[in-house]
Amino acid sequence: MVDAIISPLLELLTSMAVEEAKEQVRLATGVGKEAKKLTSNLQAIRAVLHDAEKRQVKEETVRLWLDRLRCACYDMEDVLGEWNTARLKLQIDGVDDHENDALVPKKKVCSFFPAASWFGCKPIVLRRDIALKIKEINKTLDNIAKQKDQFGFSVNVTKSNERADQRVPSISSIDESEIFGRQKEKNELVNRLLCESSKEQKGPCIISLVGMGGIGKTTLAQFAYNNGDVKKHFDERIWVCVSDPFDEFRIARAVIEALKPGSAKDLVEFQSLMQHIQEWVEGKKFLLVLDDVWNEDYYKWEPFYKCLKNGLHGSKILITTRKDRVARCMRSTNITSVNVLSEIECWSVFEQLALFDRSKEECEKLENIGRQIVRKCKGLPLAAKTIASLLQSRNTEKEWQNILESEIWELEGVERGLLTPLLLSYNELPSKVKQCFTYCAVFPKDYGIQKKELINLWMAQGYLSEKGAKEKEDIGEEYFNILASRSFFQDFKKDDDGEISTCKMHDIVHDFAQYLCSNECSTIEIHGGEESAMSSFGEKKILHLMLALYRGASVPISIWGNVKGLRGLRSLLVESDEYSWSSEVLPQLFDKLTCLRALKLNGDRWSCVNYIKEIPTNIEKLLHLKYLNLKGIKKIEKLPETLCELYNLERLDVSCCVKLRELPRGIGRLRKLMYLHNEGTDSLRYLPAGIGELIRLRRVRDFVVGGGYDRACSLGSLKKLNLLRDCRIRGLGDVSDAGEARRAELEKKKNLLKLGLHFGDSRDGDEEQAGRRENEEDEDERLLEALGPPPNLKKLRIDEYRGRGNVVPINWFMSLTNLTVLFLFGWRNCEHLPPLGKLPSLESLHILGMESVKRVGNEFLGVEGDTDGSSVIAFPKLKLLRFRYMEELEEWDLGTAIKEEIIIMPRLSSLTISSCPELKALPDHLLQKTTLQELYIRRCYILEERYREETGEDWPKIRHIPNIEIE
Repeated sequence: MVDAIISPLLELLTSMAVEEAKEQVRLATGVGKEAKKLTSNLQAIRAVLHDAEKRQVKEETVRLWLDRLRCACYDMEDVLGEWNTARLKLQIDGVDDHENDALVPKKKVCSFFPAASWFGCKPIVLRRDIALKIKEINKTLDNIAKQKDQFGFSVNVTKSNERADQRVPSISSIDESEIFGRQKEKNELVNRLLCESSKEQKGPCIISLVGMGGIGKTTLAQFAYNNGDVKKHFDERIWVCVSDPFDEFRIARAVIEALKPGSAKDLVEFQSLMQHIQEWVEGKKFLLVLDDVWNEDYYKWEPFYKCLKNGLHGSKILITTRKDRVARCMRSTNITSVNVLSEIECWSVFEQLALFDRSKEECEKLENIGRQIVRKCKGLPLAAKTIASLLQSRNTEKEWQNILESEIWELEGVERGLLTPLLLSYNELPSKVKQCFTYCAVFPKDYGIQKKELINLWMAQGYLSEKGAKEKEDIGEEYFNILASRSFFQDFKKDDDGEISTCKMHDIVHDFAQYLCSNECSTIEIHGGEESAMSSFGEKKILHLMLALYRGASVPISIWGNVKGLRGLRSLLVESDEYSWSSEVLPQLFDKLTCLRALKLNGDRWSCVNYIKEIPTNIEKLLHLKYLNLKGIKKIEKLPETLCELYNLERLDVSCCVKLRELPRGIGRLRKLMYLHNEGTDSLRYLPAGIGELIRLRRVRDFVVGGGYDRACSLGSLKKLNLLRDCRIRGLGDVSDAGEARRAELEKKKNLLKLGLHFGDSRDGDEEQAGRRENEEDEDERLLEALGPPPNLKKLRIDEYRGRGNVVPINWFMSLTNLTVLFLFGWRNCEHLPPLGKLPSLESLHILGMESVKRVGNEFLGVEGDTDGSSVIAFPKLKLLRFRYMEELEEWDLGTAIKEEIIIMPRLSSLTISSCPELKALPDHLLQKTTLQELYIRRCYILEERYREETGEDWPKIRHIPNIEIE
């Protein structure tokens, strides 16, 4: 994992040298030499890192050496970050080459420059300070480099060899008396092996067991392999432990040896091996078990599958793997997740070993403690076996109690057995993904980790580097999926789009992450009146800290002043429902925690009560800060201008800061800002004009166009923001100049995938603004047309549009060929719905608050029968349709369209009608669809009577729908 820190450092040192030469800016005397020496040391150390990380689990001295190296690298990151920030500041402030050269420390004194000038003494002092820091770090790194020679590390050991060496090959035999629980899984697996494949199945059926290391996949496969009925069912049974690397020759020989012992020794060509397998399985029903498969390359597996097709119909291949991706790659027809044992089953595993051959009296004395230990195993059979094996030689209650109260990673006897399965999966990860995994130890056990938040925090720590056209967020998604596929995460929950939103870590996986990160990550709980929890850190060096503050808790000043181990903190995440800060705490915090990359001062909950009233001006001292989350701080009304000195800031979250009235006017100085989260800030009347200079912006949740405010951004400020992916434009009611809309050049923003257009004005609710523009219908229509739809838009929401709905939007909408989700809300003057049926990719449609629409007819479909007699499809991909708050809607008629043989919504699966009190009936044609799986009718009084269960006159028309909910 340290390699993930060293590699970026080497890249940074190289780029710094290039930039310094290009900009003709010199470092302080001797720094160039020190930087070269630093680079040399880092390169030498990196060459042995893989062997060092492998050995740290067993050798405490190696682990301590890696800890010292890690600390030195973090210090180096901070120093180089200071230097880059100083350079960035000079660029932003527009210092020319001559002035820049004048800042280089020569034999000059500070009095040559204006005393109050940032461009005078301070940069010189900073450069001297950096020079001294680099020299000091080099001394430390020199010692670390010399120490590495004492360990005799191997150079460039490959990952694949490491996994193969550590994996004990599995065997097919098993003692069934040692298998506890999993009765359902055992029966299901045996049944799958015995059941006949469908006649359409060509080649052997492939079944996969997927789960984390140590969960019991191999044991389950062994049970099925040795089942009496399974033995009778197959002519040949073959067991191969594959492991990693996927050695085609070794696997082929193992298969042949199982089929005809002794016949593989003379075969040296791969083609010959494949030919023999093909001949020997021909006409035979076989079972092939491939245990511990890691290979994700289908082309390595394909030759085996082709030659195994010669087997008799009904042959089966059973795979065990830790990775869901492997199962899919090998074209599995059935994938089974192997989960943890129940507590009863886990106790059976533990009891068989720990209490074996003990007297009844001994068992009674130890059982209570043993059951508590089993609970800590959280259903992992490997954990239960490992700890039970350790306790076989411990006879007293005190010895058992000590193990119960100890952290498992501190127990040498336990860690080797318990961590090895996890370590195998971990070692196979890319170094960057290893960092991402260990960072998760900052969260407490059983914590619901929000996927997007986790990716944001990874980004703030610099773990996600852009690769070509790939965005950091997309890389974060890849890393998350890698960890999820290796079973490092569990208990997934999904959002409405079917995407994973939250997950958890198994307790033992959390312990493993904590072990690997050397306690750099921690969670502290503080209850009302407590201070001791944090002061107990002493000299420990914590890098990432979550504060869980319970109701009534406060954070006193003394904590930050006394805890030395927190000075290098890089993440501070506050998690609470209600907490308070004294007015002096935040200034103290900003003074001391100057290494922070991520700062979160909210509870991330809508109900959070937060008593922070203002953000101190000395926030500028957090020069490394990339992520600032102030979500839900309900009392702050403005942010200090000094926040604009945070030149590394990439993400600012002020969402749900309900009293926030303005952002700093100098926001244009935040050149690295990529994400501005400001939803739920209804008091925010405008964005500063400088927002238009932030060309790295990917997301602005509310781009508020301020009418009548000085220094407010205009709609044209969007022109340069061509990297935007997600934006909601609010305050379009203040815009009367269509030319200003054209200057925004939305149609050129090919990266824009999510767009919201809010046609209310920025001061909705103010009495003096109650009246809107004259000719609002025409103006909104012209404005919408001038905005021009982005070409790749996937999600669109249009609120409070005053146009007539069936005039301008027709052509505007028809260009949205990639649109999948559409929300239309509060179109006051729209009497007929737009012809949305023409949208070829639309999957989800939400129409709300159309208060003038009384009838929905064929115009909504947007298509007519073709003159040549062929059918036309309206809404070809629509799956979800919702009508809500349509209080004047009386009729929904598709009669004419049906007669013209127009195919309507062929994929519709979910229909919701809510708050449509005058609607008399739903189209029978839609209700009769076999694709319709959900029907929800809420607050629609006529419909409720018409479709009421059993008694409604049209209940027979909907009774076939699987999920019906009628209020």
